[in-house]
This record gives sequence, C-alpha cells and structure tokens, in this order.
Amino acid sequence: MALSLAISPCPNDTFVFHALVHGLVPGAPAVEVTYADVDVTNTAAERGAFDLVKVSYAALPWLLDDYHLLPCGGALGRGCGPLVLTAGGRTDLTGATVAVPGDRTTAYLLFRLWSARRPPARIEVVPFHEIMPGVAAGTYEAGLVIHEARFTYPRFGLTALVDLGEWWESDTGLPIPLGAILARRGAVDPAEAAEWIRASVRQAWANPEATREYVLAHAQEMEPDVVDRHIALYVNEFTAELGPDGYGAVDALLRRAADAGLTPQISSSRATAWTS
Repeated sequence: MALSLAISPCPNDTFVFHALVHGLVPGAPAVEVTYADVDVTNTAAERGAFDLVKVSYAALPWLLDDYHLLPCGGALGRGCGPLVLTAGGRTDLTGATVAVPGDRTTAYLLFRLWSARRPPARIEVVPFHEIMPGVAAGTYEAGLVIHEARFTYPRFGLTALVDLGEWWESDTGLPIPLGAILARRGAVDPAEAAEWIRASVRQAWANPEATREYVLAHAQEMEPDVVDRHIALYVNEFTAELGPDGYGAVDALLRRAADAGLTPQISSSRATAWTS
C-alpha cells in the first residue's frame, strides 16, 4: 500500500519532497500525497489521517501521543519568522481585529506570546490568501502572515508592525520553529522515514532544476523569483537535521506556551527526542 503524505503546496515542501513523491528515493515506498494548508493538516493529524504529515510545531502538544516528531524535512530557520502587518499608522494592536491563518499555527502561537501584555480586541481565522487583501481593504486592522508574504506585502501597501522572528530570535537566541514533519506511530518506522526525507532533500539540493516544474505547478500565484527566495530561506541546514539548536527551539517554544497556559504540558523528552 502507498504511504499517505500530507504537505502544503508551498515551494519549500514541494522542493523537499519532490524525489520522495516521484518515486526517486531508493527503498522508499510509493507515496500518495495530499496538498493542504497547515491549518488543515493540523486538524487532520488529530484524526490520524496521514502516515507522514506536515504540521505546525505549535500543534505538537495535541499530536505526540500518536505521532513521532522527525528530525528533518520541516521548516525552521533564522530571519524567516511571521510578520504582523497593518495598513500603516499603528504602533500597537489596541482595539484591533487581527486576521490569522489558523488557531494552532506556530505563527499564531508566537503572536499570542508576543502580544500577551497588550492583546488585540478580536481574532479572526482567515484563509491565508485573504489576509493581506483584507488588511489592505480595511476589513481587518492587522494580519498575521507567513512564508512568501515576507516578499510580497509591500505590493498591498502594507507595513510590518513587528517581525515575530526577530522578536523570538532576540529573546531566545534560537531559530524559529515553524513547521514539523510527523510520522504516525505504528504506521511507519520513524528512522526509515527520516532517511527517505533526507535522501529526498539531498537530491533536491544536488539537482534543483529537476524539482522546478513540480514546484512551480503548485505555486501558481508566485513569480519564479519569489519561489527561489522562498526555497532559499526555508530550506536550510535545519531541513536536513534539527540538531541541538533546532530541538532547543522546539523545547523553548512549547515550554513557554505551556507555562503561559496556551497549550497543554508535554514531557520534554516527547518533544525533543524524536525516537521516543
């Protein structure tokens, strides 16, 4: 039977998983892939819907009883954090309605930690592609955005009130843990899955042109230059191996969130030891 995989259509995911999806990783099983925004996969993973799945690190407290956190394939990094955008003129979010891309996304968790002392008046969960146009039109006073929006928000006449990645890095010295890859317990061996993913990303790095058609087919609203910048930013050393800094970032995020009462408590070993 084919292995079920759920990833986003974003260039970093399609770049990383190109070889695995197309049967180019020796010894890996056939893969049946579903493309969905991370807010959708966060919810689907709670139902155990996929064998391998991309989720938000913020969703781990609800998922680690049923999934292993893999040490590769996800999205962590520096200088790649979420942005809070406004149409200008605001210095804080007092009384504001803020559009966010999902209530269990890492972006929203970082936002809640950052805004704890001066929270906005209202939060609305909005499909990602509607956030910047909605802020520009005045439907929302601010919007929380991720990924390629870092490169395109000036086109909407918007300004960045805060870069949550810069805030997180200056406060912790750690990279920003955004998206994780999980393997369903009892369905796939996590060590084998990690090797398949590492082999897939190594192939992509060795021959990026081979991924080009596939990546662009799923990034139809992005110019090739934005796609290239997106991949360069989000596919990095942490994609191949979380390492001590990566695991430290995960642990710091989930500890802070639990201490603030924003997520359930989980054991440190379950969050940072992927074979547990």
